[in-house]
Amino acid sequence: MAQQNLPNGMPPQMVNSRPPFNTNMEKPPLQFNGIHSSHSSRDSSPSTRPGQQVPPSQLPPMRSTIPPSQLPPSRSPTNLINQKMGQLNVSNSNSRFNTSTPNQTLQNPSGLVSAFSPINVPKTDNSAGNQVFRQQLQQPPPPQQPQGNHSPYNSQGQNRTLINHGVPPYNHQIPQNQVLPNSQQTPHVNYNPPFQPQTYQRPLVNNHNQAPPHFQTMSQPKPVQNNNPVAQGGFNYNAAPNMNMPPPPQTQFKTNLHSNRYPQSQPQQPQPNMNPPQFYQQPQQQQHSVTQHGFNKMWGQDHVDLLQTPNILPREKVTPPKVYLGNEVLDSANCSPEVFRCTMTKIPESNSLLQKSRLPLGILIHPFKDLTHLPVIQCNVIVRCRACRTYINPFVFFVDSKRWKCNLCYRVNELPEEFQFDPVSKTYGDPSRRPEIKSSTIEYIAPAEYMLRPPQPAVYLFLFDISRLAVESGYLQSACAVLLEELKSLPGDARTQVGIVAYDSALHFFALGEGLSQPHEMTVLEIDDVFLPCPDNLLVNLKDRADLLTDLLTQLPTRFNNTYDNSSALGPALQAAHKMMAATGGRVTVFQASLPNVGPGALTAREDPSQRASTEVTHLNPANDFYKRLALECSGQQIAVDLFVVNSQYMDMATISGISRFSGGCINHFPLFKASRVLQNERFERCFRRYLTRKIGFEAVMRIRCTRGLSIHTFHGNFFVRSTDLLSLPNVSPDAGFGMQVSIDESLSDVQSVCFQAALLYTSSKGERRIRVHTLCLPICATLTDVIHSADQQCIVGLLAKMAVDRSMQSSLSDAREAFINVAIDILSSYKLSLNMGNGSSSLNAPQCLQLLPLYISALLKSTAFRTGTSTRLDDRVKAMIDMKTKPLSQLIQIIYPNLYPVHNLEEQPIILNSEEEPIPQPPHMQLTARCLDSKGAFLMDTGEHMIMLVCPGVSTVFLNEALGVRDYVSITDEMYELPVLDNLHNQRLHQFINYLNDEKPFVATLHVIRDNSPIRIEFFERLIEDRLENALSYHEFMQHLKTQIK
Repeated sequence: MAQQNLPNGMPPQMVNSRPPFNTNMEKPPLQFNGIHSSHSSRDSSPSTRPGQQVPPSQLPPMRSTIPPSQLPPSRSPTNLINQKMGQLNVSNSNSRFNTSTPNQTLQNPSGLVSAFSPINVPKTDNSAGNQVFRQQLQQPPPPQQPQGNHSPYNSQGQNRTLINHGVPPYNHQIPQNQVLPNSQQTPHVNYNPPFQPQTYQRPLVNNHNQAPPHFQTMSQPKPVQNNNPVAQGGFNYNAAPNMNMPPPPQTQFKTNLHSNRYPQSQPQQPQPNMNPPQFYQQPQQQQHSVTQHGFNKMWGQDHVDLLQTPNILPREKVTPPKVYLGNEVLDSANCSPEVFRCTMTKIPESNSLLQKSRLPLGILIHPFKDLTHLPVIQCNVIVRCRACRTYINPFVFFVDSKRWKCNLCYRVNELPEEFQFDPVSKTYGDPSRRPEIKSSTIEYIAPAEYMLRPPQPAVYLFLFDISRLAVESGYLQSACAVLLEELKSLPGDARTQVGIVAYDSALHFFALGEGLSQPHEMTVLEIDDVFLPCPDNLLVNLKDRADLLTDLLTQLPTRFNNTYDNSSALGPALQAAHKMMAATGGRVTVFQASLPNVGPGALTAREDPSQRASTEVTHLNPANDFYKRLALECSGQQIAVDLFVVNSQYMDMATISGISRFSGGCINHFPLFKASRVLQNERFERCFRRYLTRKIGFEAVMRIRCTRGLSIHTFHGNFFVRSTDLLSLPNVSPDAGFGMQVSIDESLSDVQSVCFQAALLYTSSKGERRIRVHTLCLPICATLTDVIHSADQQCIVGLLAKMAVDRSMQSSLSDAREAFINVAIDILSSYKLSLNMGNGSSSLNAPQCLQLLPLYISALLKSTAFRTGTSTRLDDRVKAMIDMKTKPLSQLIQIIYPNLYPVHNLEEQPIILNSEEEPIPQPPHMQLTARCLDSKGAFLMDTGEHMIMLVCPGVSTVFLNEALGVRDYVSITDEMYELPVLDNLHNQRLHQFINYLNDEKPFVATLHVIRDNSPIRIEFFERLIEDRLENALSYHEFMQHLKTQIK
């Protein structure tokens, strides 16, 4: 077995070592359980880190509690569900959408499906909290204290008392040597000490990552001026609003909800004030405040009534929420949400607060995404923390010009002399000007200590199924034609190697040795004990043997035209590939068209076509572990296996997909493929062309680190977990996404922010060892309202989809569907409790940041992966589940909820300019419902890899003539797969808009133009998922159902 390339230059025997923060060394790490997700945790001390001593007078008042009458009752028909699906932390049992340990029982004792998360809210009484409020309101207001210009609420010529419910403001520290006089100790006003310049010389970043008291070093040197860009101007008054503070005083007005197609500004109507009594406020504050609606909308804390807002989708594209760290420099330096994204833009300070919100906590990462701007650094020493091995990043704290404090473990590290040099300005002195401190995404060219062996060449092996069904499908002609065109475009250098093997009931090897005038075919009939017919010339240098490879790809499509062999020896072909590539590693590309039925790994058909519409779906798990075990052997030799499935019959995707899932490969599926079908063949060729030419990383490993107090316990994607936080990726591609579930193990109340860092170590196609690092920083919040309003609805949906796939395989599809519904009920119930709304309310309120969550969940229930009652081929369902686990979030959302646009009036829509200064029309996003369609319009649906344009019968003749180039409506045929290029505004705008959509895709999507009265119109209307479908509720009916379940 070849040695692994490991980060940090660690020897192989140290790969499985525990992470640096694991204090329970006797407890072995949980083993990978074979369900393609894994559990790992960092054991930590149960004790909470001691915080700074605070006088009792400055403690915050008791929070109002929740009466038991307001708690939602059990939704079980027999009221037996009192235990949820499991906690979102590192619990090993009953986890919500979580993988189970080998000893875990899949069903709960009651035999009923449990809800999404265990939220154990203690029974409390509000009387104590109300008494505190009454006592405080009876006290006279305290005298105003002098404040400096550092006060967050200070305005020119006026000092204000900080109203903060007894919680110190963000980044505010009270000097320990200053004591508030007893006469001024009031329980409801924070003391603001006089301005002390030496206390506020640090920028906000310096306070973000202050270590807890027992982590501080013995001597705390004073920070050096200008050691960070934000320090040059002192306190940043133009920074983003501090989201850890409560909002300014509110009024008693509430947004008047409306149900227009696209929400418009509406006059506000007075509503009863549902908020608890506020502390004493100075009259001056009311003069400078705005309405509640204005501030809530500014900070994303507005809410909508889902029952009264049927057109919930915004007109523009849904953008990810912004992370506010309290400083513009840090906000701009944070990792892009297209690469690294968390389900919350603020992390709860405790696990109990997270459980009260009923939101899942996790991260989604697209580590090898194609980037237009990527800083690449080559240096002799890569600066890392000596304790936790974190890479230096924009969120560290420079103690002085030669030392820095890690933002994950708080250790103070020495700064190498080389880091003082700025490669841009060619000057020394200020480490904050380095690219590593300015960007959260950066790539290093790794030095020699990051290699255990010289980087291997790029090696590509292609396995072609040549059984009768494969030849009849016609895929071989298309695949060989594309490969022949792109052969010289394969990523690599002068050492690149290529090989080709064909298989039916036997294995056909092709020797391409020096001196041969044509490829030499060797057939091996013995498939039970595979061997290589010759040791050399099966994998040859691409540059030296280009002519022989061209001849082979030209002859191969016709070589087996008259075959009658119905057998497919996929298992033996993969075993042979493993033998061929064991010394170098590389990528194996498999084209499979039929069920493997001979040799090792042979399978039998398990699907019953009569049960495709059943609510109980079986055979989602592999029939055997042959392909998984072979994948692990390939992963150990740095071999990844990618599948192109071009089947016309059932071929047990649930079993054969294991070869790609555990080796870090990818799976592409083309059901019922026939090369004679233009649309299918066009999609196949575009996908394969993108696959051959995209970037690739070999011999990769990825490690995820996080701030102490957090732990990552479940991983989602195609990989093999080598240790608790190390993922083995023999190949990594720009189209691969990953997900991780996170738990809060310790209280985070003594820190201001937390960080996640992903480090991807890989070998480029040019033979360079590189490290790509992404760092995400998130602030801490202490209230339930802040947690709920920090939710990222699209990221939550992406994580829930991955968790639901695991639940479907471990338990049943019906359990996963019920859990989807329960998560919507839980989150909306939690938000209702946070508003203190009684049971008599007829509205179904959701925060603005989660207004699309029920819509996405409704769409998931109707998706190919999770729908029931609709005839769905088992292979199609399994492939859809694989997409849920592996697609990047942007592609996954488009699969769940496709985009719909009106295109008959693009010349009237607002425009934007692209990078080439071309005008791009911006039509509005439309709801996926037939009520939004107009009989006089044309509508484009974008599903990601495919676009459908529906032309209604009443569309104008001008649009037909100028945009589509047809004389009349009946001239649109069912085989219209492209648009003509005409010299008029309608046609130009349509092409510009479609090209604009394709620019964001891995490859150009196929297009199909259909009439409203065409028999193939079902292809469009079955994707209108907000309407009532076969055995599925409409979106409005689903909202009504949620309302009845929320008490």
